[in-house]
Amino acid sequence: MSARPATRLRVVAVLLLAAALTVAVAGGASGERKQSGNLIVALRGRISPLELARGHPTPVHLRLASTLLTSDQTALPRVKRLEVGLPTKGSVSTRGLSVCTVRRLRNATSKGALNTCGAARVGHGVATTAVALPGQPAFTARARLLVFNGPRRMGHRSLLLHAYSERPPTSVVVPFRLARRRGEFGLTMAADLPAALGPWLRLAGFRLTLGRRYSFRGRRQSFLSATCPIPRRFTAGFFSLAKVTYTLVGGRQIGTAITRSCRAP
Repeated sequence: MSARPATRLRVVAVLLLAAALTVAVAGGASGERKQSGNLIVALRGRISPLELARGHPTPVHLRLASTLLTSDQTALPRVKRLEVGLPTKGSVSTRGLSVCTVRRLRNATSKGALNTCGAARVGHGVATTAVALPGQPAFTARARLLVFNGPRRMGHRSLLLHAYSERPPTSVVVPFRLARRRGEFGLTMAADLPAALGPWLRLAGFRLTLGRRYSFRGRRQSFLSATCPIPRRFTAGFFSLAKVTYTLVGGRQIGTAITRSCRAP
């Protein structure tokens, strides 16, 4: 039996992979959208660098952006829980990293939070909220986000998300629990949003960058690392990058996931 058909199949497979990779790179910023009823969730994201080792973790930075909106312009429902799923092959290391606490961040401005816990910072971003106060027109408010390495909570590592808005003046600290579980998004960070925010503040989206390089005992460390889990016969491929899930008051959930490309030497 001739080997030519098998060779042609391999060539076709490589060409298809290259074409798909070109489309993904060109349109990667467009993200994914999912609609359930009148509610729409969108997620965009990327990882840098794109070239990752196959057999050992490469230090990376992760950038995510998600929005929540309604198709009929009605008021957003209140989010009570937010969960971000990251690839099972990804890893988080806090070895030797400074630890911050909720008490040190409480009632602090962004500048105050950095002055107090800057050595523990592992991320930053912006949150957007829809504010509908009784008897007043609805308006949009933005809060600066800072993410810090937190203490262990019930045996799990934690991250502390500090959000500060100047208008209206608001300072909130939300603990996220880091955990492992089965599935393609086996590394999760989840938080229950405090009811103290009140019924008039509705989460409409966020932009978040996670990543930190630091030194410990003379060795370089990375808060986030990842591999490019593709077969050795390929130099480029795809992997599940992130998933976001919003749980609303009442128990309804909506979420979406994104796949991105990576290269391996």
